[in-house]
Amino acid sequence: MAFEPLPEILLLLFGAGLVAGCIDAIAGGGGLITLPVLLAAGLSPGQALATNKLQGTFGTLVAAATFVHGGEVDLRRFWPAIAATFAGAVAGTVGVRLIDAAALAALIPALLIIVALYVLVSPRLGEVEAQARLSGALFVGLCLPLIGAYDGFFGPGTGSFLALSFVALQGLTLRRATAHAKVLNFTSNIASLAVFVSGGHVVWLAGAAMAAGQLLGAGVGARLVIRVGARLVRPVLVAVALALAVKLLVERLSA
Repeated sequence: MAFEPLPEILLLLFGAGLVAGCIDAIAGGGGLITLPVLLAAGLSPGQALATNKLQGTFGTLVAAATFVHGGEVDLRRFWPAIAATFAGAVAGTVGVRLIDAAALAALIPALLIIVALYVLVSPRLGEVEAQARLSGALFVGLCLPLIGAYDGFFGPGTGSFLALSFVALQGLTLRRATAHAKVLNFTSNIASLAVFVSGGHVVWLAGAAMAAGQLLGAGVGARLVIRVGARLVRPVLVAVALALAVKLLVERLSA
């Protein structure tokens, strides 16, 4: 089925982007909603992946801008982390053919379940600032390029991994961790999108309809994080991590 820009399909894409943008701004995982909808709208798997990256870039842009405007992220001090993530994402996207995606697909559900369990058994996780467990130089030079590369060649759970790494390794609150994670998620999305666009796989009309919803939803989600903080992020983060893990496991078993 080829993509047909019927009004009802464009409205469906807009609505999916709206809901996904809000969830993604809070804890990541918006692709759980958007990717299946894009496939149902008639896009091929390659087109759906590329178009999903397009609409997700708009959502992370709005969320990141909201967090920066709200004073949660100081871009003047954050540029090394942005540069490291961008470099990792470019390397991951370009090197996707060299990676054993099947092996990675088997590993990621386990990591997501660990993320969910870690958050569940730590009831006060991310409520207050804590001592960093890893130096800033090692975190920026090692952890962020690896997560950026992961987003470039695979992607599911990137927002969750980034947020948890800021909490566990840098001692940030969940609110600030989510804010910093969203800036870096936007960075890795831009890097991957540039590669997809150069390959001509993006379906622009479908992406524009979904991006319009993302623009609204991401702003709402980001403001909720700033207002509510860990009480909102924790349950959504657990739910998203478990949902992603189940989705990947089901896909692997049915392959």
